[in-house]
Amino acid sequence: MTATNGLAGRRAWAGLVVLLLPTLVLAMDMGVLFFAVPFISTDLHPSGTQQLWIMDIYSFLLAGLLIPMGALGDRIGRRRLLLLGAAGFTAASLLAAWSGGAAQLIAARAVLGVAGATLMPSTLTLIRTMFPDPKQRQGAMAAWTGALTGGATLGPVVGGLLLNHFWWGSAFLTAIPAMGLLLLVGPLLLPEYRAPRHGDFDLLGAGLSLATVLPLVYGIKTLAVDGWRPLPGAALVIGLAIGGLFVRRQLTCAHPLIDLGLFKIRSYAGAISVNTIAMFAMMGFTLFTSQYLQLVKGMSPLIAALWSLLPSVGVGAAVGISSALAGKVRPSHQMAGGFLIGAFGFALMTRVGPQSPLALILTGAGFLAAGTVGTMTLTADLIVSAAPAERAGAASATSETASELGSSLGIALLGAAGAAVYKSQLTDRLPAGLPDAAARVAHDSLGGAVTVAAQLPARSAHELLTACQAAFTDGLHLAAWIGLGCMLGGSLLVARLMRHLPIAGRPVSTPSSPSVSAASVSAASVEELAAVRG
Repeated sequence: MTATNGLAGRRAWAGLVVLLLPTLVLAMDMGVLFFAVPFISTDLHPSGTQQLWIMDIYSFLLAGLLIPMGALGDRIGRRRLLLLGAAGFTAASLLAAWSGGAAQLIAARAVLGVAGATLMPSTLTLIRTMFPDPKQRQGAMAAWTGALTGGATLGPVVGGLLLNHFWWGSAFLTAIPAMGLLLLVGPLLLPEYRAPRHGDFDLLGAGLSLATVLPLVYGIKTLAVDGWRPLPGAALVIGLAIGGLFVRRQLTCAHPLIDLGLFKIRSYAGAISVNTIAMFAMMGFTLFTSQYLQLVKGMSPLIAALWSLLPSVGVGAAVGISSALAGKVRPSHQMAGGFLIGAFGFALMTRVGPQSPLALILTGAGFLAAGTVGTMTLTADLIVSAAPAERAGAASATSETASELGSSLGIALLGAAGAAVYKSQLTDRLPAGLPDAAARVAHDSLGGAVTVAAQLPARSAHELLTACQAAFTDGLHLAAWIGLGCMLGGSLLVARLMRHLPIAGRPVSTPSSPSVSAASVSAASVEELAAVRG
């Protein structure tokens, strides 16, 4: 797996390619279903509630089970858990593709969520095992981040292309070749690793983790779509209350799922915070970008998705530059720089209007994505490096859970802020003489306004769309200013929590340990963990 000089050999790099397959599939699976929903509705006739569960059950279970599955992989073996998850994902994909009813499709999506929760933390922690050299590991992490963001970008495009030629079930079959190859060559190329010392698996802690994350994600997502409702509001309160019990359990349990002492390591706590902020801003604003292309510029979903590929050029450049700068620039400087690049992207977004050239919003999206992804490339390495090797699975799973919550919060809070501005700006802007029912629909959302406009005379439709698109871009501007503030705040957080991290491969002296070797971030983090425990 590694050469005699401690560097990863060809087998490790071939194994990395195999690990990128489930990462790409998981990221694509989050978006590949978007275009399939109308076809599923026509074929399976799900109720409104069933349609929501078809979309949401996957992400709910994925987020809720990441921490337990990460801890389980540390105990039973990370390669074993990865291969079990790949087999389960393959079977569930086949079940989903040929579902005969809504209930069967919901069940298949639930199994996909459970299997997906085994894959993400396993890929991250196996990369740590396979690449002990810090610089090589950072390059591998950059490739992992590129696969994650590339899959999220390609998902809607692949879904749209498949649905132009095949039935809706084909959207689920994209996982089969990748998972099949992983099952075939994974045992040959991937090493096995399990914690040398571990106690019994904390079933109660796993239950509390699931009971914490599920109502939180449900409440955030539902409030983002429907506005304030008592049930999702109560779900948030319940999730927070159970979260308190989960934290107490982790502090008192002999063998916890999460070693909360890790959060006393500045690099670990800082990396998770940085990831959460980046996902909050990036995913929250993606909602506005997609709506702008479709509802303001009038693009079809597939054309909008194809244009959305353009900012990925910036993402690819950011990943490459971040990898090239490893060993030359302090991580804190790189991450702060990434946040500032993202801030510039948000600043461009504040200048977008209904008549702006398409290049403006695409350029802004490119800088935004490049900055945040470039930063997250570094945090992925810091997270798995900061934890002791036997806890790396649970540590990376905690990071993924925080990222899921950051994404949900971004969509909910930025979406709510934009919706509030949209509605307030339309109060005196709607054309005179618009029927009350049509006015209510247009007042709710820009999508509703587009639907109403299609049923109006040309002049009235133009006046309505002009007013609604202007109100929407006002809401977009507020979301962009909030994102800009998040980026600047993130750069300050990095400066405070990450400035002690050395350039990879160079020695550093610290007050608490005058001769700590900084040959790797991992070694420095373990020393820091020992200090806070002592």
